[in-house]
Amino acid sequence: MNTQKIDIDYLANLARIDLSDEEKIKLSSQLEDIIGYFDKLSAVNVEGVEPMAHTHKVSNVWREGDEPGEVFTSETLKKLAPEYRDNQVVVPKVVE
Repeated sequence: MNTQKIDIDYLANLARIDLSDEEKIKLSSQLEDIIGYFDKLSAVNVEGVEPMAHTHKVSNVWREGDEPGEVFTSETLKKLAPEYRDNQVVVPKVVE
């Protein structure tokens, strides 16, 4: 079982949310339960079990005509981009 205490104030700050004292108590308990569940999962022997991405077999479905088309050259992209640096298109920052 997880013995490490969760710093709910730190997590709330990372998530950029304000929590009341009551919410902090409730969420701390819930997060400790979740981490405890992961501790149980970590104890399961999965040796020889092949990893999978989906519970059902998934394959790509290709339609007639689904072929790669014309590819822009880097020179064409440089001309189209508002800003270009180090062989990459520069975009506005969206995450702090």
